[in-house]
Amino acid sequence: MMKTFNMGGVHPEENKISNDAAIEVMPVSKQMVVLMNQHLGAPATPIVNKGDKVKVGQLIGEANAFMCANVHSPVSGTVLKIDTCKDAFGTIKPAVYINVEGDEWDESIDRTPEIKRECNLTPAEVIAKLKEKGIVGLGGATFPTHIKYSIPEGKKAEYLIINAAECEPYLTSDYRVMVEHPEEVCIGVTILKNALGVPTAHIGIESNKPQAISIMQEMAKKYPGVIVEPLRVKYPQGAEKQLIKAITGRSVPSGKLPIDVGCVVSNLGTSFAVYEAIQKNKPLIENILTVTGKDLPSQHNYIVRIGTTYNDIIKHAMGELPETTGKVISGGTMMGKAVVNLDAPTVKGNSSVLVMTEQEARRKPESACIRCGKCMHACPMGLEPYLFSQVVKNSKFDMAKEHNILDCIECGCCYFSCPANKPLLDEIRLGKNKVRAMMAAKK
Repeated sequence: MMKTFNMGGVHPEENKISNDAAIEVMPVSKQMVVLMNQHLGAPATPIVNKGDKVKVGQLIGEANAFMCANVHSPVSGTVLKIDTCKDAFGTIKPAVYINVEGDEWDESIDRTPEIKRECNLTPAEVIAKLKEKGIVGLGGATFPTHIKYSIPEGKKAEYLIINAAECEPYLTSDYRVMVEHPEEVCIGVTILKNALGVPTAHIGIESNKPQAISIMQEMAKKYPGVIVEPLRVKYPQGAEKQLIKAITGRSVPSGKLPIDVGCVVSNLGTSFAVYEAIQKNKPLIENILTVTGKDLPSQHNYIVRIGTTYNDIIKHAMGELPETTGKVISGGTMMGKAVVNLDAPTVKGNSSVLVMTEQEARRKPESACIRCGKCMHACPMGLEPYLFSQVVKNSKFDMAKEHNILDCIECGCCYFSCPANKPLLDEIRLGKNKVRAMMAAKK
């Protein structure tokens, strides 16, 4: 029997309609806006000035805080200004504006297609280079990778788990990386495994990706200690705690981290970025985005320079948005967020540009909660979403905290399963923000 997690979960329509779209290179825009906080934590500090010439891969934002990551120029050209910019969701963030001139790369970056297999760096050298190249987790949280692999004193890693489940509807970029770059992925996984000092790394892939499983299993034979784990299809299989449960059987207690049960989890895209950083000396200056939607004339998986706007991607992929467009989503339909500013630049953690039709995007009419318990049974964290809805509406945030609202992983299973169409996830997100503010005020 295939492995999976044992509590909750749902089965949304997969809609992997871009599965067969090979990775293409997106043209470089005429101007780039590079945000200084494309990662969890404090923004990087700009180290360039107006009028400076920059090359592709040059450091332009330096990590000067513990929880921070370096930012590099995705293009060559002239710095137009150091200013602020509204991101895709309307938040104002510090940014470096660059006028693009040619495509001159930093000489240290190896751009040849030859696969480099040998890595003689020590674990400390690997971690230092991940920091230098600005590598962050590409599964959504954008946690700086060098911090994740610097295991705290008193903790011990026993498992490295690579999230290749890609359980979110519509997304196919990780799938295409496995199909087109399996060896680079296995090398990146091996580098991370050795940096942790663990004997094995487990790559979890859902069984709805048979071609990726076959290709990765065949490639893994060449890399000792890399194990491909086919998983039963169930959302949210790719969430850290659910993936740990599925592969190791271990449960991460409330308020604890994966390392507390001996596990480190990284996204498949991160392992590919690690290969490029360590073996090719390439900073994280581009990522692979799925551009998809039921009413689009064609489906795509693009390599996109970070800082390319959503509008530029849309224009290249489809000319203009279909008349039936209801929303543009960054991410998938379960955990993705609606883009309110299409002139905003993409960032390191982006995974898709999903164009939803009006019919898909329209919420169904809300009715009264009948206490059916479906949201509770669907919750993979064993929480009570219907209760959070009530206590948040009544501003009982102490009660929300007591019932572990901060354990919510915001997967959307509660809203998906609710026959009353209650906006449970919206209410829980609000509650989590209020609880965090309350806890901060008490410090």
